[in-house]
Amino acid sequence: MTTSDSFRATQRTVLIAGAANVIVAILKLAAGLIAGSSAMLAESAHSVADTLNQGLLLTSLRLGGRPADKRHPFGYGQDRYFWSLLSAFGIFIAGAGFSVFEGVLALRRPGGEGSPLLAYAVLAASFVAEGTSLLRAVRQSLAQARSRNTDLASHMRDSPDTTVKTALFEDSAAIVGLVLALAGLILRQLTGSPIWDGAASMAIGALLVVVALRLGLDSRELLIGRSADDAQQRLIREEIESVPGVDSLLELLTMHLGPDHLIIGARVDFSEDISADEAEKLADQIDARLAEHLPVVPHVFLDPTRRPSRAEI
Repeated sequence: MTTSDSFRATQRTVLIAGAANVIVAILKLAAGLIAGSSAMLAESAHSVADTLNQGLLLTSLRLGGRPADKRHPFGYGQDRYFWSLLSAFGIFIAGAGFSVFEGVLALRRPGGEGSPLLAYAVLAASFVAEGTSLLRAVRQSLAQARSRNTDLASHMRDSPDTTVKTALFEDSAAIVGLVLALAGLILRQLTGSPIWDGAASMAIGALLVVVALRLGLDSRELLIGRSADDAQQRLIREEIESVPGVDSLLELLTMHLGPDHLIIGARVDFSEDISADEAEKLADQIDARLAEHLPVVPHVFLDPTRRPSRAEI
């Protein structure tokens, strides 16, 4: 998958997730008011927060996709990490805060309730909409994992593409939230106690707190400059050391500049008989090999350094 293909796929994933969230937010709000369900109102807030976050993610794609210029020679890829960090705060404040607050209020309300039939119908429709969005995010994540020659779990742990990761985590949390809301409705109907409905609302809030913290920490780590993962560093090392004329790789430094750009700084020990012109050709060859095998755009800076012989030590 090329960088441009990945960008367009990410944009489609975010748009599909946003459209699903708009639809289900309205349905959940109506069902929550009619059925008098705090869990459904919490789920409505969850979907509203997710919708706002999709807007932030689309903004991150637009701003982060700007071409490099004189002031930003490596592009604006890190803007995507900044907006993903804002998205995580949005989940925490708009979604988790309201869900916990509504759950606490539900525990203090009398046990009267409206008809839950509409709430059940809305939950069924929401499962379809959120499931469609989740499948889209999973498919793109699997494609990215294959391009990096890794499994989905490792890709989600180490991927520098916080936009797709946010969409996948939000959609997964949405499905779990629907299950919690359904459990709260069923238990309230069976027992007549509003405690279960309030507990489900607070559980949804706790779920969103976990998601927000995970996404926030990932975005923060990438924003301040995270290195490539171990598998990519091994690949870079192997590609450099396999070039004829390279005796060894003395030092390797990497840093992500966005989901699609990676700085690579390497101190390389060239063979003693390599001339300056040949060293330049080897550097071009290393550039080409890394660009071919890495799933990101590499910016390679080589420092030719001769390892001291034993006689010189």
